[in-house]
Amino acid sequence: MPISVLIVDDSAVVRQVVSEELGREADIKVIGAVADPIFAQERMKLAWPDVIVLDIEMPRMDGITFLKKLMSERPTPVVICSSLTEKGAAVTLEALSNGALGIITKPSIGVRDFLQDSSADLVSAVRAAYAATGRLRLLRPVVPLAKPAPQSFVAEKINSPKLSADAILEAPNGTPFSGVTERIVVLGISTGGVQALEQVLPALGSDCPALAIVQHMPEKFTATFAHRLNSLCCIEVKEAQNNDRMQRGRALIAPGGKHLLVKRATGHYYVEVVDGPLVSRHRPSVDVLFRSAAKSAGRNALGIIMTGMGDDGAKGLKEMRDSGSATLAQDEASCIVFGMPKEAIRLGGVDQVAGLNEIPALIERGRTRMDK
Repeated sequence: MPISVLIVDDSAVVRQVVSEELGREADIKVIGAVADPIFAQERMKLAWPDVIVLDIEMPRMDGITFLKKLMSERPTPVVICSSLTEKGAAVTLEALSNGALGIITKPSIGVRDFLQDSSADLVSAVRAAYAATGRLRLLRPVVPLAKPAPQSFVAEKINSPKLSADAILEAPNGTPFSGVTERIVVLGISTGGVQALEQVLPALGSDCPALAIVQHMPEKFTATFAHRLNSLCCIEVKEAQNNDRMQRGRALIAPGGKHLLVKRATGHYYVEVVDGPLVSRHRPSVDVLFRSAAKSAGRNALGIIMTGMGDDGAKGLKEMRDSGSATLAQDEASCIVFGMPKEAIRLGGVDQVAGLNEIPALIERGRTRMDK
């Protein structure tokens, strides 16, 4: 049976274009397109959709209110159709934190052309959301902790060369990693990742190993996401900037639309934020981050692959393991979508499989096995 989709958006143009683009796919069937959640509730009495594409700002009932009601009464996969604004990013992240599984962006003008050009992202988001059917019970809102007084972090800037697109794909060269003893953690995550990270990062102590994180997320959303995580954690969480130093008690989030690489300097690690082609269909790509960690950190690194659709990060994690890194995959039982971890396990790139609630302690240790 095709994936049944209900579109809820007060823009007639958005409803028309999204319906047309999804209707081109043999495995997707649009069963309705309505202007607001009140109409949606009436339509859903006739046939319950597999996936809902939901706008945020609508008359009579906003998308967040409808989403919370939906998740409390009958959890259903939801993809948010959000505006590309700072306010839109904050509200969209609230939606993701409350159970939405994907984001489709739309500009203030030129909506039709933009959505048509982004039809592949729209279709992928719907399919990824559908893959989480039956697992939404794993999602739960995060209760913010009392955040300790901010620590004093000194970001050391390093003048590093700009990398070419070819260098992004460079494989590990097997060089020794002398001169740097600090352990680092690199983490890749996608569908279901917002809530997973909102459970893992707040559980870390202020002296945890440095983290570099790729979460598949559109441009302009990652800065807001990092700010939200920072408000929940006792560690510092920030959107990565070029040449940011990796240091204990800090997590760096890859900016949307840019690749993030780990680099080695004398006595420490830092990150580079670079442009480049899509890798494994993504930018930022988990494969890019993992390959850079394999090359620059080797046995000093722990690679973690978590919930997500597709295979981004699977090959990179295998390269990390081959270079001496410890590697970890989130288990199927706690994943919203067991796609990326499953592929990494299939390729032989995983030392250990662990549940979501076990991952913070493994990050604190910096390795997955005491004998490595």
